[in-house]
Amino acid sequence: QVQLVESGGGLVQVGGSLRLSCAASGRTFSGYAMGWFRQAPGKEREFVAAINWSGDRTIDADSVKGRFTISRDNAKNTVYLQMNSLKPEDTAVYYCAASSRSYYYVLPPKTEYRYWGQGTQVTVSS
Repeated sequence: QVQLVESGGGLVQVGGSLRLSCAASGRTFSGYAMGWFRQAPGKEREFVAAINWSGDRTIDADSVKGRFTISRDNAKNTVYLQMNSLKPEDTAVYYCAASSRSYYYVLPPKTEYRYWGQGTQVTVSS
C-alpha cells in the first residue's frame, strides 16, 4: 500500500519560513516525479511545485517563484518544500503527491499525480 506522510506544517508569522517533508513508503518510487499542491479554505486545490525523479528539473507556480524550493532525497524516499518569505495568502493545507507512473527525467502534466498524502496545515499570521 502506498503511503505519503507530510510533516512540518504549523503556524508562522509573515516573512517567516517553514520546511515541509513528505516521506514515501509502501512501494518503490524509482522514476516517479513528486509534487506539492495546496488548498485554501473555499478554494480549489492548486499546484505549487514539482520535481523530477533525478532532482535536476523543477517547476514552481508563479505565486511561489523565488520563495519556495522543492527538493528530494531518493535515498530517504523523501521530498521537501522549503518555504521562505511566507505570506498570509500561503495559508492552506499542503499535500504531497507522487506521479501516476515513472517519468524518470521529465516532469509530468500537473494532472498526472495519483498518490496523495493526508495534508499538513500551514497558517501564516499577519
